Amino acid sequence: MHDEERAPYDPMPHGPPEVGLGPWEGPWPEGEQWDPVLLREGDRRNVVDRYRYWTMEAIVADLDTRRHGFHVAIENWQHDFNIGTIVRTANAFLAAEVHIVGNRRWNRRGAMVTDRYQHVRHHADAAALAAYLHSLDPPVRLLGIDNLPGSLHLETMDLPERVCFLFGQEGPGLSESAREVCDGTFSIAQFGSTRSINASSAAAIAMHSWVRAYADLSGEDAWRG
Repeated sequence: MHDEERAPYDPMPHGPPEVGLGPWEGPWPEGEQWDPVLLREGDRRNVVDRYRYWTMEAIVADLDTRRHGFHVAIENWQHDFNIGTIVRTANAFLAAEVHIVGNRRWNRRGAMVTDRYQHVRHHADAAALAAYLHSLDPPVRLLGIDNLPGSLHLETMDLPERVCFLFGQEGPGLSESAREVCDGTFSIAQFGSTRSINASSAAAIAMHSWVRAYADLSGEDAWRG
C-alpha cells in the first residue's frame, strides 16, 4: 500500500507551500489507527488533519460511523472523465456508497485516490442498481437527473433522506434503461443559453442539496479544511 503513488494535496492559497505533516516528532502515539510508515516518513496525503498518520483502514472505519443517507450512482458506458470527479465529491460529502453502472473499469484520474475511502459497488445495469437499492432496509429511492419535461425541480422538491442520485454520461445523459427504473427524476434550474451543465457540477449541486436538508452542521464532523 505504501509503495503506491500518493495523490497531491490541494494547496490552500493561504497555507504553507508544503501541505501535510513531516515525520512525527517525539514519542509515537499508541493505538491501532496509527500507520508506522507515515509516522516515520510523514503524511502528505489528501486528508483532513484529523486523519494525519492514520492507516487507510482506520480512516474508512471512522467514516463508516458517520456516513450520510444518500448514495451516488454514475452510468459508465464511455469511460467519462467526470466519474472520478463525482467520486471525489461523494467522498467530500460522505456518501453512503458510490455505484458504478455499466463498464467495471472507470476513469479514476479525477478521484484523487478518494475512492479508497468510499464503498464503491459495480452493477451491470441500472435495473441491477435499482434492485439492490430497493432491497436495502430501509429501501433507498433512485432519482435520476434528467432535464426532460416531467422532471421535478431540485430547488423545490422534498428530497428523500434515503436516496440515490443517478447521473448519466456527459452528453447523452441518462440512458433509456436507466430512466425506466428510476423512481423519479429531477432537473436543476438553469437560466442561460446552454442546454445542460457539466455532469460533475450537477452531481455536486445535488449532493449539497442533500447536505443542506439533512446533514448535522453543529459539531466537528463538518470539516473546515
